[in-house]
Amino acid sequence: MEDDGTSRFQAGQTGLIVRIPDAEPAVRAWRERFDPSARAGVPAHVTVLFPFLDQSRIDARVHSALTDVLDRHHAFDLRFESCGRFPGVLYLAPEPDTQLRWLTEVIADRWPEAPPYGGQFTEIVPHLTVVDGQDDAVLDEIEADLLGGLPFTSRVSSVDLMVHDGTKWQERASFALLE
Repeated sequence: MEDDGTSRFQAGQTGLIVRIPDAEPAVRAWRERFDPSARAGVPAHVTVLFPFLDQSRIDARVHSALTDVLDRHHAFDLRFESCGRFPGVLYLAPEPDTQLRWLTEVIADRWPEAPPYGGQFTEIVPHLTVVDGQDDAVLDEIEADLLGGLPFTSRVSSVDLMVHDGTKWQERASFALLE
């Protein structure tokens, strides 16, 4: 049986993302085939912080603290005009990425028990994953296709809290940024 990739996510996991709906026309079909998070219900996005706190810890105080942290940050535009890679991964690179890095840093500073990428990587590299777990030949083919749909710009006006229910990711809350 083919692994649909959803087993990498556990019930109760949470994450903070910024949705990039303007990317959907270019990336939806590829993400549905090659990105486990898409098959598990996550829209095109750039991760702000994953994993965040376990769902059991998300209460009114955490919501209030997230609101306090995020309502100091203004909405911003991102431009996507190029692709990038990690081993086995193809992504769209947001520019500029400074606001995304700042969001990750301020939330991770507030909740040091939830380091970016679970502490696995030291550098924060904001990205919109399109393909995960494929070889270079597949990445080359998909990148050539994606470049035809670039560039585009997307407005980031909120950060969404996503929760995995054991099967799918669901939006639990959305935190507006200042306009």
